[in-house]
Amino acid sequence: MLGTLSDFIPFITEFLKSHSALQLENKALRHQINVLKRKNPSRPRLRSWDRILWIVLYRIWSGWKNALVIVQPETVVKWHKEGFRLFWKWKSRNRRPGRPLVSYEVRRLIRQMSLENPLWGAPRIHGELLKMGYHVGETSLGKYMVKTTKPPSQTWRTFLDNHADQIVAMDFFTVPTICFNVFHVLILIDHERRKIVHFNMTSNPTSAWVMQQIREAFPWDSSPRYLLHDRDPTLMACQSVFKAMYIEPVITAPRSPWQNAIAERVIGSLRRECLDHIIVLNREHLRRILSSYIEYYHGQRTHLSLKKDYPVTREIQLPTSGKIIAHPILGGLHHQYKRVAA
Repeated sequence: MLGTLSDFIPFITEFLKSHSALQLENKALRHQINVLKRKNPSRPRLRSWDRILWIVLYRIWSGWKNALVIVQPETVVKWHKEGFRLFWKWKSRNRRPGRPLVSYEVRRLIRQMSLENPLWGAPRIHGELLKMGYHVGETSLGKYMVKTTKPPSQTWRTFLDNHADQIVAMDFFTVPTICFNVFHVLILIDHERRKIVHFNMTSNPTSAWVMQQIREAFPWDSSPRYLLHDRDPTLMACQSVFKAMYIEPVITAPRSPWQNAIAERVIGSLRRECLDHIIVLNREHLRRILSSYIEYYHGQRTHLSLKKDYPVTREIQLPTSGKIIAHPILGGLHHQYKRVAA
């Protein structure tokens, strides 16, 4: 009787199985039969798709071990672990090794900042980039910053701009009159805004006369820190006045007018744009001409060194301000253009 019941137990178990479990078991057994029917039945070779099938059955079917015949259950578990490692290796792959690329615009900006600001390091540049909305790692900046072989130093342009408001240049030039008399014109120009601080003329320049002009040009405590001039004996004799006014003279080398380039440039502009086209009659005539030109030079003449601005800045007049009116200067030698409301 017991033997008879034991024979019926597998039958009852099969009967109680769900329909889906029976289908999975049939698929598994049929797959193993197909594997055994391949060319080498003594040692069947499992392909990748065979392994994937059993891994899937292992994941979704609890009774997969009972249907597995051709391999051991531990082998299927091993396949699953290998597949798990391959899956995460594929998912974690980097399309490009290393850090993410920085856009060309940001790289160009980093190089520009490092060139224009030699005293800045990576933290300072990184802070500026954050303020402009660029999120780049601070450690990535060193790769794009311009490398220097010597300690960082400001440019000569920066050095001169920082001292330009304390530098005044001084020089003489001569102007003949209609009667062949010669006037010596002394001119002082500020380096910061290219403004002509003072001018005067004389037919007999002496050190005493130059000292008086210096006092008139810089009353009270308005004297500059440096006064640039050449080795004219008349100017060299005024060192005591410079010292009393706490002015440090900067004397150019012999026969080196380029060392006082701004004063030479102003004198050249005076000659090319004014004096070369006019015959001077006398002292008062020369004074009126120079005064008129200096007024034009300060308020109506654009300067390349000031980025096309005037020494005395004037607001831009928009087309809506009115029509343009031309005002002649020096009898029409130059013109001033302004907008006048209709």
